[in-house]
Amino acid sequence: MSSEPRGIGTSTVEVTNITANGVWLLAGERELFMPYSDFPFFKDASVGKILNVEEATPGHFYWPDLDVDLGIDSIENPDRYPLEATG
Repeated sequence: MSSEPRGIGTSTVEVTNITANGVWLLAGERELFMPYSDFPFFKDASVGKILNVEEATPGHFYWPDLDVDLGIDSIENPDRYPLEATG
């Protein structure tokens, strides 16, 4: 078994809490809250699927089991990114 070399982190993002109101995400030193009212795809998802998150690129997170990808700006300003499809 091999490990990452010292000094290189294996993850810069993790789900720290799942509550009745939403999901808490720790990204580096930033703590972000995603309420179900703005992020409904997490509400009925299993804990395992919510916990399986990757930082695809800096500040951009992907939940492969849910096929959800979000950037920090869309988490902090969900009103700028409506969920309705247009066209």
